[in-house]
This record gives sequence, C-alpha cells and structure tokens, in this order.
Amino acid sequence: MVFSRFRRARPLFSAQDRKNLRWFWDNYLKSKSPWLLVVLVAILIQGVAYQQFLALTESGLRVIFESGNAWELARVCVIVFFLFAVRGLMSYLSPRLSVWLASNAVLEMRDDMINHLMLLDLSYFERTKSGEIILRMVNQAQDLSLFVGQATVNAVRDAVTVIIISGYLIYLSPQLFLAAVIIIPVIILIMLMVSERIKTIQENAESAMGNYMTGIEEMAGGMRTVKISSQEPSESTRLRTAAREIRNLSIRLQAAQAMVLPSIDLSSAFAYVLVIGGGGYMALSPAYDLDGAGVITFLLGLVLLFDPARMVAQFFTKLQAHLILLEGVHSLFRETPTITDAPDVIDEFDTSGDIVLRDVAFGYSKNAPLFDGLSMTFKGGKTTAIVGSTGSGKTTILSLIARLYNVGSGQITIGDTPIEKIRIRTLRQSFSVVAQDIVIFNNSIWENIRYVCPDASDEAIWEAAERAAIADLIRARGDAPVGPKGAQLSGGQKQRIAIARAFLRSAPILMLDEATSALDQRTEQRIRDTLATLGEGKTTLIVTHRLSSVTDADWIYVMESGQIVEEGTHADLIASDGLYASMYGAQKQGYG
Repeated sequence: MVFSRFRRARPLFSAQDRKNLRWFWDNYLKSKSPWLLVVLVAILIQGVAYQQFLALTESGLRVIFESGNAWELARVCVIVFFLFAVRGLMSYLSPRLSVWLASNAVLEMRDDMINHLMLLDLSYFERTKSGEIILRMVNQAQDLSLFVGQATVNAVRDAVTVIIISGYLIYLSPQLFLAAVIIIPVIILIMLMVSERIKTIQENAESAMGNYMTGIEEMAGGMRTVKISSQEPSESTRLRTAAREIRNLSIRLQAAQAMVLPSIDLSSAFAYVLVIGGGGYMALSPAYDLDGAGVITFLLGLVLLFDPARMVAQFFTKLQAHLILLEGVHSLFRETPTITDAPDVIDEFDTSGDIVLRDVAFGYSKNAPLFDGLSMTFKGGKTTAIVGSTGSGKTTILSLIARLYNVGSGQITIGDTPIEKIRIRTLRQSFSVVAQDIVIFNNSIWENIRYVCPDASDEAIWEAAERAAIADLIRARGDAPVGPKGAQLSGGQKQRIAIARAFLRSAPILMLDEATSALDQRTEQRIRDTLATLGEGKTTLIVTHRLSSVTDADWIYVMESGQIVEEGTHADLIASDGLYASMYGAQKQGYG
C-alpha cells in the first residue's frame, strides 16, 4: 500500500511551482547573482572546514593511538580551533548577507505588487476579499522574505555540508558509505508522501487566514451597526470560529511536518548500526585497510552528515508550504487589467464638448445585462441630471464615462473623441467627483481635502473649505485625525469634505453622485448654490434621488431598470405627469 501511494504521489515541484520559482528568480534574485556567489563561497568554506575537521580528527586519533607526540596533538588542536573560528565567521556573514539580499528582493517585489495593484481594474477589488489582498501584500511577502533569506541559505549550507562530507566518507570507505546511504530512498519516499499533504493543508490555512482578516476588517468597519443591533456575541462567535479553524489547520500542518524528522532518525539509527557493526568488522579484519581511528572518524562524519541531512529534508517539507505562499503572491501578478491605454492614446481632447453615449451595452455579469442600447447626451457646459429608483443604473453611467469599467458594446465620446483613445490618467483628471461612497482617511480634515491636490496652496484649501461649509469644523478640530474611515465625522461632514475636494480640484467636468444626500435642507440649499457657482461654464452631471436639487438642471433623464423612461426639463416632466412628476410630488409632500 505504501508503494502504491508512492506511485500516486505528485512530484515535489509541479509545473506551476517551477514557473513561480523561475519568475521569482528572474525578477528578483538573478540581478543579485554576484552577491549570491559570495554567499555560496562562504557556505563552501563552512563545508570545507567540516571536512578538514574530520581529516584532522583522524590524524589526531592516530597521534593518540600510535605516535603519542604531544606537540603534534597540540598542532592539530590549534588547527581545529582555527577551522571552527573560520566556520563561525562564515556562519555569521552568510546569513547576514543572505537576509539583506532576500529583504531587498522582497522589497522590490512588494513595490511591484503595489504598482501592479494600482493598475488593476475596479472589478478586481469588488470581487476580491480585502483580507486576501492584505494577506498577499503583508503576511505572504514577509514569510517569503524570511524563508528565502534564512531557511533557504541554511538549507544550501546543509546541502553543501552533506555533499563535501559524503565525498570524504566515500574516500575513507566506499563500502561503509554505501551501507549508510541505504536510507536515502526511505527519506525520499517520506518526503513525497508528506509534501502533497502539506500543500493541501497550507492552501486551506491561507484561505482561512484571508477570511479571518476580512472578518476583522468587516467587524471594525461595521462596529456602529454591530453595537446598535447588539450583535457583539455573533461577531465574537464568527471571529472565534475562524480563529479555531486557523489553529486546527496549523496543528495539522505541524503534524504533517513532524512526521519527517522521527522517520529520518529511525532510518539514521539503522545506518549507524550498520556502520558500527560493519566498520568494526573491517577494522578487525586484515582484509580491509581501515583502522579504529578511521571507524571513529567515519562515525563522527555520519553525525556531521545526518544532522544537516535531516535539516535539508525538513527544508523540503517546509518548502511545500512556502510554494503555496509564492503561488499566492505570483497569482496577484497574473491578474491583468482590462482597462488600459491604447497604443495611439492622446493627452488632449475637448473637455468642454458633449459627452455622448451611443447604443451602450453593459452588465456587471454576462447573465444580467444592465444596459442594452443605451443612448444619452450630456451637453458641454450644461447641467444634466439623472434620476430614478435605486438600482436603475444611474451611478454606473458615471463609472462608464470615467472608464472604471469598459462598455460591452457601443461607444462613449467626449467632444467627439472616444474615451478609449484618451489616456486614462488624462481622462480622469478631467473630472471633479463628489461620490456617495466617500473615502475618508485617518488624518486631519485639512489633509483629507488636500488629498486630491497635494500641491494646492493653503489659500486654495481654505477657500474650498469655506465654500463647502466645513472651514469652521477645521478650525475647531485642528490637526486631530478623524478616525479610521472618518469614524468621528457625521455623514454630512464627510460629504462636505468630498465637496471641498471638488472645489479644490475644479476640473472641467463635474460629477455629483448623491452629493447632498446626507445634508439637512438648510445646508443643502447653501451647498446647492455653491455647487451652481462651481459648475458655471462646466459640464455638470448630477445623479440624485432628491429631485429638489435638479429642478434647475438644463436636462433631466429619468431611468428605470437600466432604461430611459422620460427626459426633458423639469417643467416639461412635471407637465407630462409621468414617473418624474409622481416622484417629485411624493418628495415635496414628504418635505412639507
């Protein structure tokens, strides 16, 4: 049964493992080859020092057993001490240098991960758990740094030691060495049997850790809801369950790895018995050129051989777990953005021109199209509003214009230029956006406003804050951080920060996505007046459910289930007595 499992076992390195290792070598280690060569030389010196120690030990034993020359014995002892001093120095230099190289390699990899992450489509972040991204960027990258810088170098050192000492033991007695290495097939069999199990457990452990991190972030971000609904016990239970799953997988992983060393120890004991028995017989028999000093040296060599051999075998079992980490990191780089600059991209276009959607089709999934043949025109320099029920596709239109998503078919143009022909950075710098999902950083309100324009002057920031009616709050709070995700601010205060950002950036196209939804009516009227001033001469797109904020719009689109059901001015839509008129009447009655 054991051999049938051996035949079914996968190789130590799958095809994907080899691709991942080649990718890491080519991108982050190959350029450091000269320094890696220095590390290898230091490792070779350590191995040679062990081999010379064995040779000198044999000489010293013969001095004791045969000549009895005290000065010769003292010379041997001094040389042995010198050899171990050299080995100690190399043992210090090689890990220091290797950790420095590995840390720099992983730093470069992290930089590339950050840059690549910034290029990925918005859809990637919408379908990927935040815990998985954090896991790859933080835990997996750091674990790889430690493994490459310490475990791998130690394994190379141990492997070199095994090779050099094996060569010397073959020189001493080929027969005894063959008897000792009879355990190697057993070690290989154990490694093959254990490696696949370790990979499976490590994959599950990484998934569980990602879920745990996501759960923590969700709990921290939603603590207001947790406390208001008194769901602390259920959140505690959820996180404890995830923590116990991580513990169980960790125990299973350690149990699988722990199978290796005792198996090797038992096999090594068998080899020692063979060497003691066989070596003793050869020393006693005149037919073999091996004396007692040679047998003792051989046994000492086996001690020096089997310990690093055990470490090498243990390294290969740990390698299986770290191959999963490498796959996790490399998988991020295999994510390719679909929204990219075209080869003939341009940097200049008519930002004051009409924004036109022609027969646009789009859906977040292939089986559920949102738009099919949607056509709209947003006149340059005019204010156009999009209203409708939740889920009708209002915000998605703004996302398509900004190329946060690509259309399935059809075309979007700005000033007769297809947006695919415009450099993405140039296109998006043409918008000032006040969105409903406001991103607030744990910094001062001042710094949160300056985020969209880091080079803005203090005067410009103050002007933007005054016009957004948040300057007084800045004076009251000073440089105090606003908490994670702006936890110390109200919804209205967050929206005023977003509006101040729009004032500060002052791009030619203004997008207002529920810009006043969290404001009271008095503040809303004040902000509306200011936004009207900001939008003078600019193309303004308004998405809102508050119809009172679009009565002065030049044109209004009314949407339902991804389709335009009505369009016209406020007066026209009221006169037609359709969906818009009924919505407006209901809201007006509610305000009254």
